[in-house]
Amino acid sequence: METIPVIEQEIDSNFSLFSQIENKNHEQVVICSDPKVGLKAIIAIHNTTLGPALGGTRMWMYKNEQEALRDVLRLSRGMTYKAAVAGLNLGGGKAVIIGDPKKEKTEALFRTYGRFVEGLGGRYITAEDVGIEVRDMEWVRMETKYVTGISRALGGSGDPSSVTALGTFEGMKACAKRVYGSDSLAGKKIAVQGAGHVSYYLVKLLTHSGAKVFISDIFADKLKRFVDDFGVTVVNPDEIYGLDVDIFSPCALGGILNSVTIPQLKCAIVAGSANNQLDDETVHGQLLIEKGILYAPDYVINAGGLINVANELEGYNQERAHEQASRIYDVIANIISYSETHNVPTYVASNELAEQRLRQIGRIKSIYASRSEYSGRLGELNRKARI
Repeated sequence: METIPVIEQEIDSNFSLFSQIENKNHEQVVICSDPKVGLKAIIAIHNTTLGPALGGTRMWMYKNEQEALRDVLRLSRGMTYKAAVAGLNLGGGKAVIIGDPKKEKTEALFRTYGRFVEGLGGRYITAEDVGIEVRDMEWVRMETKYVTGISRALGGSGDPSSVTALGTFEGMKACAKRVYGSDSLAGKKIAVQGAGHVSYYLVKLLTHSGAKVFISDIFADKLKRFVDDFGVTVVNPDEIYGLDVDIFSPCALGGILNSVTIPQLKCAIVAGSANNQLDDETVHGQLLIEKGILYAPDYVINAGGLINVANELEGYNQERAHEQASRIYDVIANIISYSETHNVPTYVASNELAEQRLRQIGRIKSIYASRSEYSGRLGELNRKARI
């Protein structure tokens, strides 16, 4: 008789899937698997009070599946708050694909993933995120209409990085206005962590405004064009935290503001495009306060990308997307004001403002209103009744 191998030692006894999902009030988590194409993906839908959940798909080599789940749950919750604070009629969702974006991308993988997105019937609309390019989204679009961030040739908006960068730039200016009394960034020393697409457009705006930029990335080959195009100063990844600068701008992965890195900071402002910058909101948000550092909530300041792809749903207009992203200046200023008036950290202020809108719109949606789909069904039933 064949014995079944004992695997208890491989299981984390403290891990509970449902407690993870329920902890931040997620509505739905979908596990997508197809070994034949190498697909391992998780789609998390946090809240659909304001509308369908829209959020990008990230492809990354996570250490394990629990790390991937933790990331997608945090990211999707952030998308709910991001849409709410930005005034969009969208819910929050996110997806992660576990894999190496440099080696494991195939048409079959992304088209299979698209079938899973299609199966959700519009509850989740996907887009680009870390490790994903416009081409990848075009493969996904072959299998589902619930995708944004496609190329302009196909009627989309293309890469949203420039709009994300614009919103981040405007948010920085709002923070500078509060700290320095002027929103001019001329002469300011700014450390940018990460040399991705958003960073490129952000550094372009910063250098054109007269800022002195320092930059780092774990992939050294990505830094050359920053030096060639903008004359920035390259530093080692481990040195970026301790630079004597005015603004630290995290534009890579999340969780980088923690008990090790925060004590190294010598800046007055943290304002960057990365998601989930605080490894622990409560603990590390408090550490920033104790150091007298003004923190721009990440999901607010980086909302330009969401604003850009959301415009595709109504017919893309670049001018409108840029104008809406520019309003992030006012949103950040309002959060700072609320934070000071109510004596709460800025990340708490932004959460509370987001939750206020969710409650307000949730009450409105509790009132029944006839919709075309219901009217059409009633009309069909009436016609059948007369036959």
